[in-house]
Order: sequence, then C-alpha cells, then structure tokens
Amino acid sequence: MTQAFDRALADAGGSLATWQVLVLVRSRDWETQSELAAAMGVTAATLTHHLGALEAQGLVRRWREEGNRRVQRVELTEAGSALFDRLRGVARRHDERLRSRLSSSESAELAALLGKLEDGLAQP
Repeated sequence: MTQAFDRALADAGGSLATWQVLVLVRSRDWETQSELAAAMGVTAATLTHHLGALEAQGLVRRWREEGNRRVQRVELTEAGSALFDRLRGVARRHDERLRSRLSSSESAELAALLGKLEDGLAQP
C-alpha cells in the first residue's frame, strides 16, 4: 500500500517524504525543528536534508528567529502550498480507493483495531 501511495504521489510531483514534511509544516503543530523531526520519525539531520531539498525547490522557506537564533522556523511558500493541495487530492483519492472495498462496519472495525495498535505503542 505504501509503494502504491508513493507512486501516486510521484505521479503528482511529490514523494512520501515530501508529503510528510508538507503536512507537518502546514499543521504547525510543533515549535522547533527537532519536534518536527520527531513528529516525522526521522533524525534532525535527515529532516535538515529534506528541508534543504524542499527549500531549493522553492517549496518551503526557513529563517532564524530574531530573539533566539537557535530556533529555526519553516513555512510553506506559495508553490509549497500548491503542491500540498495537489498531494492532498492524491492522498484523498488513495484513501477512497483503499476504503472502497470495505463496508461501513468494516471501516469502523478497522479504525478501532488501528486505534488499539496505536494505543499499544503509547504503552511502555
């Protein structure tokens, strides 16, 4: 499923890593680049590599805070927002394709089971 999703994203000009970064940058549910890396499940160095590539493509803009030069902020550019919107459509269609074979009750059961698995990850 991941490979099919990555191919669909590639056909739209993105990748799974690009999609993950764009979603997280757009959500603004993090304060520091380290928190962004943790949310993505990668090292700070890996995230820096991804951000550098996206910045070179004109998809994100990075800058240091005036009051605290150690804090680096990231935001989507206009081109990044456009790519986000395009990839969001790909993600939505991919999700609909996956769920098309499930009944409403099966979809609810799957969500409940995945929730249980996620809860298990939170437990030590």
